[in-house]
Amino acid sequence: MTEGKIIEWLKQPGDKVGRGESVLVVESDKADMDVESFQDGYLAAVLMPAGSTSPVGETIGLIVESEAEIAAVQAKTPTAPAAEVPPAKASKAKKEPAPAPLASSPVAPQPVPSVTAVSNGRIIASPRAKKLAVQMGVDLNKLRGSGPHGRIQADDVQQAAGQPISVPRVAEGSAPAAVVSASTPGVANAASAPAGQSFGASGETAAFNNLQQAVNRNMEASLAFPCFRVGYTITTDKLDAFYKQVKAKGVTMTALLAKAVAMTLARHPQVNAAYSSDGMAYPEQVNVAVAVAMDDGGLITPVLQNADRTDLYEMSRQWSDLVKRSRSKQLQPEEYSTGSFTLSNLGMFGVDRFDAILPPGTGAILAVAASRPSVVAGKDGSIAVKRQMQVNLTADHRVIYGAHAAAFLKDLAELIEIRPESLAL
Repeated sequence: MTEGKIIEWLKQPGDKVGRGESVLVVESDKADMDVESFQDGYLAAVLMPAGSTSPVGETIGLIVESEAEIAAVQAKTPTAPAAEVPPAKASKAKKEPAPAPLASSPVAPQPVPSVTAVSNGRIIASPRAKKLAVQMGVDLNKLRGSGPHGRIQADDVQQAAGQPISVPRVAEGSAPAAVVSASTPGVANAASAPAGQSFGASGETAAFNNLQQAVNRNMEASLAFPCFRVGYTITTDKLDAFYKQVKAKGVTMTALLAKAVAMTLARHPQVNAAYSSDGMAYPEQVNVAVAVAMDDGGLITPVLQNADRTDLYEMSRQWSDLVKRSRSKQLQPEEYSTGSFTLSNLGMFGVDRFDAILPPGTGAILAVAASRPSVVAGKDGSIAVKRQMQVNLTADHRVIYGAHAAAFLKDLAELIEIRPESLAL
């Protein structure tokens, strides 16, 4: 993260703040995070208003130790909103120590009880939640926020309106996200657009949000890598049958694919490696990142850490939690930036085949297409109908060579085609 957008100030000039108390909400590349005060005191001035973007480390607000110092600080800060300070208190100030700057580096939010957050009489809600509330006619004053410090999220508004929560398009071949009913006031056009995507009005130019800008930077950087691609066709009859057995226990196709990939990577550490200026970097863990498309544009890659050693059922629970928190932009940085290998699946859209762009910092990404019935010729000349899917590996040729990629895909296919039940062992 190099810069953040100020979503909302939770405190106003003149308000008392405590050490560790949230003062504002900042949108980073991939998440909304609270910025906490590093000391007790009073917020004397706001230097960067809500809606502005600030580089990490820049001073965006000033905190003083006593209420008597507020007026003096504001007098030296013409751009700061004036705070009402009683003259009697202001006259008691004998010295003017330098106010503590409030930097824009966010602190990870902590879980709090589900209550409605109110600051100076204003309901605290995410921008998307406010927009949905207007569209769906939902009164924010009657909602209980599920976000950090009681902040109202888009999910809270959708639930209050009786609408299904639109799960982002997950790279797993799961069912498409629910589409809002066309009868809902203000969202008549939503049914015609694929869930998990947002579009601007006809004829307008929609600015990239922070997440989309981050994706753009990564994709442009990937053009400098010497990549190559290797494809493989995998028969999925046994995997599909095994999935039917474990689906009732909460196992998702994402978990199955991630587990299969992770177990194969454990046998092929070269494919789990990445390029660095000092040479080939071999991670200590097999961390599988899975691409998820966000509702408001862009994508994020939640990471299943130690995927080769994690129980299949536990991995499914972890994935469900990661998807939920990625949707509300509540992932911690290590939960989306520590992947050693990436998995992307457009099979849920019925895509026959596709190539994925290699994310910076990793050595390979696997593109998984749809599993479809195909007429297959056996080694003995017989003909049968089997379900098959096409997978394409995009790899950094500075670290991974053709033989490495081919061996990895061959072993992955063998695991899926012959012994998928071993994924649960």
